[in-house]
Amino acid sequence: MDLIDTLNTLSSRIPKLLESIQTEEATKNALVMPFIQALGYNVFDPFEVVPEFTADVGTKKNEKVDYVIVRDEKPCVLIECKSAGTSLNINHASQLFRYFGVTDARFAILTNGIQYKFFTDIEAPNKMDERPFFEFSMLQLDQKSVNEVKKFAKKLYDEDNILSNASELKYKKQIRNCFSQELDNPSEEFVRLFAKRVYSGVLTTERKDQFTQLVGQAFREWVNTLLNERLQNALDSTSSMSLQDKGTLLTSSPDTTPQEEEQITRDNGVVTTEDELEGFRIVRAILAQIIDPARIYLRDTKSYCGVLLDDNNRKPLCRFLFTPHQLTLILLDKERHEERIKLESLVDLYKHAEQLLSHAKLYLEN
Repeated sequence: MDLIDTLNTLSSRIPKLLESIQTEEATKNALVMPFIQALGYNVFDPFEVVPEFTADVGTKKNEKVDYVIVRDEKPCVLIECKSAGTSLNINHASQLFRYFGVTDARFAILTNGIQYKFFTDIEAPNKMDERPFFEFSMLQLDQKSVNEVKKFAKKLYDEDNILSNASELKYKKQIRNCFSQELDNPSEEFVRLFAKRVYSGVLTTERKDQFTQLVGQAFREWVNTLLNERLQNALDSTSSMSLQDKGTLLTSSPDTTPQEEEQITRDNGVVTTEDELEGFRIVRAILAQIIDPARIYLRDTKSYCGVLLDDNNRKPLCRFLFTPHQLTLILLDKERHEERIKLESLVDLYKHAEQLLSHAKLYLEN
């Protein structure tokens, strides 16, 4: 069985497993150990995987890293685990930072069993970077991510090969993040760059405000044009594959009213965030128990991101209202009464599986 098949099998079990995972130890046993095993390492062989690895660092004594993958009797990958549902941040990697500089390990992984963040020392030798060079989610598996994970497999592990590609992965991701930030909220530097190229006058405060709006709009329209071109090319190349299967932006459906069509037109250019996409995948996985996933669609607007049955605005399964400071799940009954649920992380969606299923059944009973 190929690695992607093994990981897909583990991924498909996660929604059910999360119902019973309450602790860090349970996360390790149910999610992290199977992941290490999928890479070909024997988690029960201390010559390959050392649990609770200890290496005294300065005044810090008897601190432990959850797992260390060993090759040629030397540590090569440090793994620090947190409970499933924990939102990973750099503060969770303190032990990895300390151990990285005093062991032979060149790589460190921070994980909650779903998100995996991979670190090395690109910025300064023997000092772990604060930003990962690669990260992925078990709930958003794709071939590209699996190809990177595969480099850490027992049979394919090549330290030099991973290191040679690490900086490219890291900086391309950061550049993509910069594009995303500029798309959402153009910086003064970005605005001045383009204003200078198209406007020869003095950039007064009033004119700068105008260009801030124009640059943001032009950037979004350009991205939307590229997406529409991709969609059209895909539609031209095959008529048998559904929009849902193509993973493209969805527009209208046969059930869309003229008013809804107008709303969709107004909302053209809306950019769907990674959080919204992951939330959609989680909800679709939950509802797959009672609904064919091909009937579940994502429709983004400027006000919220909607999950619809049959791509029909009159059949809202739920809505997402995600901001940088708050994740909110919105459930609607048939009278469009809203129930707003604040989430600590996207994984919290699984805690509301029964409510999501109950609301979905309202539309299946017709």
